[in-house]
Amino acid sequence: MLQILNSDPIAVITGDEDQRPEVRILLELLGTDPPPQAWIRSKLQLLLQHDFGAFEDALAEYRERGFIIRRGDNPSAPPRSSDL
Repeated sequence: MLQILNSDPIAVITGDEDQRPEVRILLELLGTDPPPQAWIRSKLQLLLQHDFGAFEDALAEYRERGFIIRRGDNPSAPPRSSDL
């Protein structure tokens, strides 16, 4: 979390970071219905790149549609019979 915020432990503990929009987004993850850890890991790169807008959009999509698992080889291909 400190790496994502480019912050230090003292700033977080004293509340100096509370007004940052990035903190609001991260705290939303800790809310009453957080996404599964696998979803968070899949979106971690957005946070590390400081693309908080894209992360917030992804979180909104998760809240609307749930955790969507796509095949890595060709996500638009129909399922194989072995996948059914």
